[in-house]
Amino acid sequence: MKIRKKSKKLRKNIRNFLIFIVLVIVSSIIGWSFQRSESLKKQEVHIEYKTVNSKKEATISMVMVGDALIHGTVYQTANRYANYNGYNFKPMLEHIKPIVQNYDLAYYNQETILGGKELGLSTYPLFNSPYEVGDAFIDAGFNLVSLATNHTLDKGERGILNSRSYWDKQQDILAAGSYSSWNDRDEIIIKEENGIKYGFLSYTTYTNGLIVPKGKEYLVNVYDKEKVKKDIETYRDQVELLIVAMHWGTEYMTYPTNAQKEIAKYLADLGVDLIIGTHPHVIEPIEFIDDTLVIYSLGNFISSQIGVERLTGLMLGLDITKEEYHGKTTIKFSNIEGTLIYTDRYNGYIVYPYNKLNNKILNGYQNYYEKYKKVVTAYSDQVTVKSLEG
Repeated sequence: MKIRKKSKKLRKNIRNFLIFIVLVIVSSIIGWSFQRSESLKKQEVHIEYKTVNSKKEATISMVMVGDALIHGTVYQTANRYANYNGYNFKPMLEHIKPIVQNYDLAYYNQETILGGKELGLSTYPLFNSPYEVGDAFIDAGFNLVSLATNHTLDKGERGILNSRSYWDKQQDILAAGSYSSWNDRDEIIIKEENGIKYGFLSYTTYTNGLIVPKGKEYLVNVYDKEKVKKDIETYRDQVELLIVAMHWGTEYMTYPTNAQKEIAKYLADLGVDLIIGTHPHVIEPIEFIDDTLVIYSLGNFISSQIGVERLTGLMLGLDITKEEYHGKTTIKFSNIEGTLIYTDRYNGYIVYPYNKLNNKILNGYQNYYEKYKKVVTAYSDQVTVKSLEG
């Protein structure tokens, strides 16, 4: 009897021990599975973290101003600044130079041809300006120059050849839109700044009725859809940032025409990143077409035209960032801020930022500031205008 009880107890103990062993094994398997799951999660997080950090960025800054429209009274004043021995335009830019030199790229539109005094300086309607205009803008820090305007042909082929001879001698200056030969016109020029490769093209929709010599269409880039398409396709895969200057629109209109909008959309669809507009001689709005930034008109930078709206221009600054992620490169614009500027045609043609004005220089400048600020920002809330206190 005692033996049977002991045997029964032994079997019970063995059964309990086996159950315990099974529970330990099951618990171990569950614990191992949980730990592996957690390990895999950590690995996935780690991989994702590495992917996010593989994004590469590079940023450059750029500033733009509008037309250098050199009327006779402007170059006569420059002659006085030079004590009647040549021409000195640098005093006119003394308030602008410190701003421009903070930027990597600096654009302006050379409205009037720089044919030099040997051709005879002239004013409206057929302009010719001294080389010293370019000297002053280069000294101020400008390095991107648009040469395709409605006045490019004012002195004919000789004026353009003189102009190109001047610009070709300048170091680190990219001047586009007017050329001395087909080879020069078709040369692909790619610049690089802080790891961002960029190209610059320039076109005009007007020549003021002046005829480009047949077979010498390289003298000035007149806008043509097929020609522009070919040019853009040549550059597009070789640069990250593609800039196109457009001389277009209707003079003295503070909003873009349908033709401007149509061209802007066409260029945007072709992959242009930045479109810089000039010719209206007054400020027009800025907008985005998808990812393309369009400045319809920067207005005059310096001129002797009459009227506050023609003496007020826009200096636009921004940051341009190249992002590389998963093999795809994109260009983004940020910190898009305009500074209103004013040319004091009555006191030496000095160009002032609006925040340096007073009522003696421009009576009621605060009201003009509010008026033109609304024009600049009419199409986009991503654009701001520097305050009068800034």
